[in-house]
Amino acid sequence: MADYECIQVTRVGHVEQILLNRPDALNAITPEMHEELQTAFDAFAADDAAYVAVIKGAGDRAFCAGSDLKSIAFAGASRYPKNGYAGLIERYDLTKPIIAAVDGFALGGGFEIALACDIIVATSRSSFGLPEPLVGAVALGGGVHRLARQIGLKQAMGMVLTAERVDANTGFDLGFVNEVVSTEDLDSAVDSWCEKILKCAPLSIAASKEAIMRGLDEPSLQAAMVNQEEYPAFHKWRRSEDAKEGPKAFAEKRTPNWQGR
Repeated sequence: MADYECIQVTRVGHVEQILLNRPDALNAITPEMHEELQTAFDAFAADDAAYVAVIKGAGDRAFCAGSDLKSIAFAGASRYPKNGYAGLIERYDLTKPIIAAVDGFALGGGFEIALACDIIVATSRSSFGLPEPLVGAVALGGGVHRLARQIGLKQAMGMVLTAERVDANTGFDLGFVNEVVSTEDLDSAVDSWCEKILKCAPLSIAASKEAIMRGLDEPSLQAAMVNQEEYPAFHKWRRSEDAKEGPKAFAEKRTPNWQGR
């Protein structure tokens, strides 16, 4: 693993764990942190042995409070890395699943990072919001677009135009939070999600995520059904050894041995 100043990256089995590690600043994102996250997600995307990523905030107050306004005020606005905010929000071709483990504030860019993940597990003390208009800004890191797509237009308008926060239970009711747990149960809940994903063939997971995300951009259900055969991850899965291993293991009444190829 690379050495980082603002994040920590560890591996447990096939799970990559990315920790936003500025707890004294509520894990707010600095220009240096953007670059480190770009590098970390590049490495995760390229590593065939890394099947799932979990992103979490250090400390007991925040997942991420968004951009570090002090660093922006001092150094001026900086360009985001190649794949956008946190090296993640414009990473449209990443077919591996990412889980956001949220404990505390997920505001502004922090909420946008969580929305860019595939699954959000949050503690009951967590809160979410896009407060950018309160400081004369706009949530341009995908927040306004992802929120409207994930919870519907009117509910998204309500959150965005008032800049108000919602708690985790409200997020669950709105549909952008998958599970709400106690703070003490966050790690075990995330581990459970990872274990369930890892029981599945990694190429099947990649093909499924890709089919969902690209299919939403198709003009119709029919177009999605026809075009999925040409989606890269779908095409790779169809011709993989794992696609043969699944039926074979079932017939032999044993646990599949997934190779990711």
